[in-house]
Amino acid sequence: MNPPRPGDAMLTDWRDAAGRFEAEIAKAVVGQGRAIRLVTIAIFARGHVMLEGDVGTGKTTLLRAVARALGGAYERIEGTVDLMPTDLIYHTFLGADGRPRVEPGPVLRQADDLSVFFFNEINRARPQVHALLLRLMAERTVTAFEREWRFPNLQVFADRNRVEREETFELPAAARDRFLMEIGMEAPRDAETRRALAFDPRFHDTDRLIAEVAPAVLDHRSIGGISNAIQRAVAAAPEIETYVVALWDALLRPAEAGIRLPGIDMGHLVQGGASPRGLAFLVRAARVRAWLEGRDWLVPEDIRAIFPDVMAHRIFLEPVHEMRRAEIVPALCRAVFDTVPAP
Repeated sequence: MNPPRPGDAMLTDWRDAAGRFEAEIAKAVVGQGRAIRLVTIAIFARGHVMLEGDVGTGKTTLLRAVARALGGAYERIEGTVDLMPTDLIYHTFLGADGRPRVEPGPVLRQADDLSVFFFNEINRARPQVHALLLRLMAERTVTAFEREWRFPNLQVFADRNRVEREETFELPAAARDRFLMEIGMEAPRDAETRRALAFDPRFHDTDRLIAEVAPAVLDHRSIGGISNAIQRAVAAAPEIETYVVALWDALLRPAEAGIRLPGIDMGHLVQGGASPRGLAFLVRAARVRAWLEGRDWLVPEDIRAIFPDVMAHRIFLEPVHEMRRAEIVPALCRAVFDTVPAP
């Protein structure tokens, strides 16, 4: 057995805290264990998260529960077609004396301690808003009132429903690439959970449900340091490194990898994407998963468990195939796993 390294006990304590965090979230969000685990991985990988799913599947409830259990300041904004970039930074109004007033908007209101910024229905906002959000996500800074504001503890969470398409704006590739994960949420399938959601009054009052979640289970100000410690502590063997790069190559050039999908010209399927940044995010997330599983080394299952959620939204198809994206991309990911041998 290897001798204990400095920080091992600290990482064990934080792993226990992560377990308590997930348990608190599960009080409010039932039947979504995988989504809860993926959000936990994103938090400790210091990545932003997009939730996607049908209306009423619990996306907003999950994010509210996460914000409460994570601690720190929480701000939320609703995506609307008339939202302007400045609405994130400040808002103006007439005071009681009839004079104009300017106050900080949701991004700056609690800037020093802002931990979670929740953008509800992000695809209803215009591209100009996405551009400002891109800087906030990429650099965790914005410039306003003749100074630069920094947000060292910030994580952006956004959601969108996949049903409505009118008065919506697709996020540009650069903005989507800044999200560590895009997590799909479906309604629970098991009968007991569905029965509870329908008939148990506890799940009909969201505010009361969120209040049951213990606040500040994690110290949000320390997560950045813990995240770095996890990345240093979890090792990747050369065989795992080779495996990850082979998955990446097969995803970018499926025809050369020998991948075939029915009715598709594989040589003209993938337009681009799956950038080096995306691959780095994949490894970061996989290391966090290994840590949560109690290991300090990566195994292929760590990669496979989070691969679609980290990589699928970074694959950009040729326009002729984009309308079938929801069908093609998952099939491509499965084919990549079937084709590339695991060590």
